[in-house]
Amino acid sequence: MNSLNIGLDENVRTSVAASLNATLADTYALYMKTHAYHWNVTGPQFHTLHIMFEEQYREMWTALDEIAERVRALGVFAPSSGKALSELSAIDNADETPPSATTMIENLLDGHETLVRRAREGLSTAEEAGDAASADLFTIRIQTHEKTAWMLRSLTQ
Repeated sequence: MNSLNIGLDENVRTSVAASLNATLADTYALYMKTHAYHWNVTGPQFHTLHIMFEEQYREMWTALDEIAERVRALGVFAPSSGKALSELSAIDNADETPPSATTMIENLLDGHETLVRRAREGLSTAEEAGDAASADLFTIRIQTHEKTAWMLRSLTQ
């Protein structure tokens, strides 16, 4: 790691970056799943879900860059391969064939809730480290994924 003088020692930066990289990996897995569902959704809710999934994957695409750039600002490398991202992610991305629209909604809901839980862990790490910038990023990710989970959940009630 390069010598940085940003008020956070190397151990703290490495710890926070590891949490950010986990959130990055989860976001990437959920982005890919959401984008694939956007392409492959069928059924009576096609138009609604097609548009909703596009809004969701576009938001996550932007977030990926923000998360990775924060990792780099801490002097750590972001994962640079699909394999590395997959190994860090807690989100299952193993659909062999497109599921039904209802199952897509349930799978995405599970993914967003998983991401929220893991981002909360990262938030605690960042707060304990005194890293306000990373804490802010985690807070935004939590808010975004909680809202998306609520919207998905509303489709199943």
